[in-house]
Amino acid sequence: MVKRFFGAVILLTVTGAQLPAQDFPPGYVDPAPLLAAVAEEIGEANLRCLTYSGAGYDGAVGQTFENAVNIDWPRIDQMSNYTRTINWETGTSKETFTRQPGLNPASWKYGIGWTGGTPTQQAANQTHIVNGQYAWHIDGDGEAVAVPPELAEVYQLDMWLNPHGFLKAARLPGANPVAFWRWEQIEKGRDGNVVNPEKMHVVAITMFGKYQVDATINPQNQIQRIKTTVNIPTLGDFNIEHESTNQLAFGDVKWPVNWHSHQGWDDNWQFYRRSTGHNAYGGNFPDVQPNVCDDPVPVPPSVQAASFPIEVAVQEMADGVYLLGGGPANSYMVEFEDFVAVFEAPGNEARSLAVIEEIGKVAPEKPIRWVIASHPHFDHIGGLRTYLHIGSTIVTHLSNLDFLNHDVLSYEPRTVEPDIVSKWPPTELAEGYNYEAIQENYVIADDSRILRVYYVQPLQHVTGMLMAYLPAEGIAFQADLFDTHEPPKRAQLPAMRSLYNQVERMKLEVSTLAPVHGDPVPWSEFVGALDQLEQD
Repeated sequence: MVKRFFGAVILLTVTGAQLPAQDFPPGYVDPAPLLAAVAEEIGEANLRCLTYSGAGYDGAVGQTFENAVNIDWPRIDQMSNYTRTINWETGTSKETFTRQPGLNPASWKYGIGWTGGTPTQQAANQTHIVNGQYAWHIDGDGEAVAVPPELAEVYQLDMWLNPHGFLKAARLPGANPVAFWRWEQIEKGRDGNVVNPEKMHVVAITMFGKYQVDATINPQNQIQRIKTTVNIPTLGDFNIEHESTNQLAFGDVKWPVNWHSHQGWDDNWQFYRRSTGHNAYGGNFPDVQPNVCDDPVPVPPSVQAASFPIEVAVQEMADGVYLLGGGPANSYMVEFEDFVAVFEAPGNEARSLAVIEEIGKVAPEKPIRWVIASHPHFDHIGGLRTYLHIGSTIVTHLSNLDFLNHDVLSYEPRTVEPDIVSKWPPTELAEGYNYEAIQENYVIADDSRILRVYYVQPLQHVTGMLMAYLPAEGIAFQADLFDTHEPPKRAQLPAMRSLYNQVERMKLEVSTLAPVHGDPVPWSEFVGALDQLEQD
């Protein structure tokens, strides 16, 4: 299928096939002359591949520090020495850049895809490659590491989200272009400062049979904004749009040299979304070389052979207390006399259903009455909707309630990849019996045991962080405050200090620290790591 797809690109690009004439209802127009005018304006027929370079920034999408209006995703670091080569004929893309190591997951490109618990970037040099249906990353001079299929598909899509790529994609079988017009109002900061309303045309196409991609064409016959919608487990349909107005001539080709990308809705006043993080990456890339591209990087055998099975490793930590691992993030199960409580629901629906299945084997016929959400970073709450669907009550901090209840735990349709809640929403979704919002502490208990939930403060990492504690067993459950999947780094020191202060403040007698990322460790190991980092 992939070979047929990219073969069609070559055939249609060479032949310049025209879209068939048809009748258009009011409000719609013929897309063919619009696309032809853009192709002539930017010299699309003269471009088969491209290399461009410069410097940019990247934001950690889904990693907001606070729930606030009109806020960019946190800019973790700059991307310098950025170079990208796109070859639409071969369906390949290669990106290289340098970024400060030790702050980000090695697998993180930019924008969506942050997954805590994966190995942290060790080298400054980063490489991300797409070849057909495969995508992989390389940390420095390390081995190629395959990107999971659902994210690899977004990497593939991204190479077409530019003016020339869009025109080539519009000619593919199944693209089915649709065109309409609208007046764009005065919007400061979007596509430059629009002094007067301008009449724009929009051409929408379908890619890979599932993604709608829209291109906004200005009166100068230039594509200045390209938008699509992808799926992420936390929010479902997720907006991605690339914007640029600075298109310069390089020989007989025009290419935009300044980009910025919104990821998520730029809903400044939260009329529709509570999650308003937007600017995800961008920069200035003035060194543009049309039709300069190396041979495509072949897919490494290890990437071709990579598989991503969902495995849940169940480990009993104490009587009725279980670690549910096997992925980059753990969940923990605490069994009571008549019900079960779970700490953390990371990942996605498939992962959560597998965890829930294992819980059912360990504690047959006991409902999962509670699921504790430590904090609202996207990689930690992708499974909350799954637990909601089976009847669990979500315990969260009060500061996270509005975001979770409005954006995550909703019955809003998910069009790109419907999940179990969007297909069969339970009645409780609308009635609001799905959460417990706490401020300082909360207790889950029966005659058999007690589980305490605490608000961890102060904390720079995120607002509304919760931890849980079993007094009888001396086990403390926490997320992102101390990870054990790799040695701790100095960047984690503020979070580690907050955890230590919280335990001291509440006079907790912790013997075992159970992280969401990594294996449980003795409390003494955490204290030793904290002391060492503070001395360094």
